[in-house]
Amino acid sequence: MISSGSLFGRQSPALLGIDISSSSVKLVELGRDKSGALVLERCAIEPLERGWITDGNIEKFDEVADAVRRVVKKSGTRTKSVALALPPSAVITKKISLPAGMTDQELEVQVESEANQYIPFSLDEVSLDFCVIGPSKNSPGDVDVLIAASRREKVQDREGLAEAAGLKAVILDVESYASRLAASRLIEGFPNKGVDALVALFEVGAMTTSMQVIRNDEVLYDRDQAFGGAQLTQLIVRQYGFSVEEAESKKRNGDLPEDYASAVLRPFVESMAQEVGRALQFFFTSTPHNRVDRILLAGGSSPLQGLPEAVTQHTGFPCTVVNPFEGMEMSSSVRIKKMVREAPSYLTSCGLAMRRFLQ
Repeated sequence: MISSGSLFGRQSPALLGIDISSSSVKLVELGRDKSGALVLERCAIEPLERGWITDGNIEKFDEVADAVRRVVKKSGTRTKSVALALPPSAVITKKISLPAGMTDQELEVQVESEANQYIPFSLDEVSLDFCVIGPSKNSPGDVDVLIAASRREKVQDREGLAEAAGLKAVILDVESYASRLAASRLIEGFPNKGVDALVALFEVGAMTTSMQVIRNDEVLYDRDQAFGGAQLTQLIVRQYGFSVEEAESKKRNGDLPEDYASAVLRPFVESMAQEVGRALQFFFTSTPHNRVDRILLAGGSSPLQGLPEAVTQHTGFPCTVVNPFEGMEMSSSVRIKKMVREAPSYLTSCGLAMRRFLQ
């Protein structure tokens, strides 16, 4: 049966967006002011130790649940409903066309029979959900329907984490969909409201950098590369003999030896810019495209000094580091300086929090 675990949940009044990655837990809560403008009510981040989450799998459940509890406490929120996300690797998605005018029940039956054809495991082990995207461009009289399926244990893991932290998971999304939702708000601020703009979004995580090429809210190409901020930590460890924990903490606080910028940071930024260039080349060789209008960088390792400039130099395309809260009002509880420094880390959690305002 189709699980009500709902990978595309419904709207709920107050909602937390919590993004659990391999290196940290990020929380965002958004509201609206009287004019309808978005307000950042609160945001908080809590680091995770390496190995607690590997490839999206929760290896140390109690420790991660504690971290979720801490991030909620740190934020000062009283909201209990939460939107969480699964990594794209844990979710199978497929777009299908079905005749318009079907009832929800008919859609459900049709979705199940479609899902049976391409899900490599029994439907009994699966949480399955769907949402109608709109009229099909290619097939008049039909609607496009997006199906999402994940192994039930993956869904239960995330729901269990929320429960252990005293929260209730009301929405379970896909990380890449949430980050795209937050990015699309920023793209609307581009010239001509970003219409037809080809945007390459790179999310630089600890272990992996994810790339999505987006045009008019559609993904033309996506790719993951095994490259991220943890490699900078390793370089710091090798260069100065710190422990991994020390290196991570000093990297976060900017408390590093004088020659760090020239000996460690600059070479790393160069190699990261090369990785971005390489990923774009893969996109160009496997599609008819040979350029992008803008490169956006997000994730915990994106605000490295000199990175956007190095990427522009390598690729020839304009590059900026995203602030998902750009243009939002700030509540009095937000520590602006800290938020600005950490903003690129909050792209996915911001997209999850935005689900509060989507039907």
